Amino acid sequence: MKEKAKQFATKAHAGQTRKNSDAAYITHPIRVAERLEQEGFSEELVCAGYLHDVVEDTIYEIEDIEKLFGKKVAALVAAHTEDKSKSWRERKQHTIDTIKHANKEVKYLIIADKLDNLLGLEKDLNEQGNAVWEKFNAGVDEQKWYNESLVQNMRIGLADHEIPSYFLEYEEAVKRVFR
Repeated sequence: MKEKAKQFATKAHAGQTRKNSDAAYITHPIRVAERLEQEGFSEELVCAGYLHDVVEDTIYEIEDIEKLFGKKVAALVAAHTEDKSKSWRERKQHTIDTIKHANKEVKYLIIADKLDNLLGLEKDLNEQGNAVWEKFNAGVDEQKWYNESLVQNMRIGLADHEIPSYFLEYEEAVKRVFR
């Protein structure tokens, strides 16, 4: 099922590139899924890693994900999909609220995604400087608020043994990029 999810996401994101580069967009979902797999998480969660941006950024709907990959994968993707009809601030507040109250698999997916995005942003900042911020819907202060809010809420409801190592990696990346 993981290979099928990877192939589906690759097809869905065909022709898309990352925000600040010419890199194929699919490189991001692949890295997210690989991080989840390295942690030993479920096949469904790894599939959701590949598919997490499909509904938000392509022609496919959550029903397509459910039909092809089942209810659990669809539920994970749906929990992480932003409603693009809302403002940037409303979408980000929804993600903060989601991570505060979500089950651990949703938390794992969101933070794996946000960590990969932030590591890419950090690389872009080092290479291109502050001009990078011009390609975002929100500036550095808003991005700082958002990422710091995720850090503050990501561990809520998790026992120490349930916290993957990359949560600390994300927290450290937030400090480096925004302080």
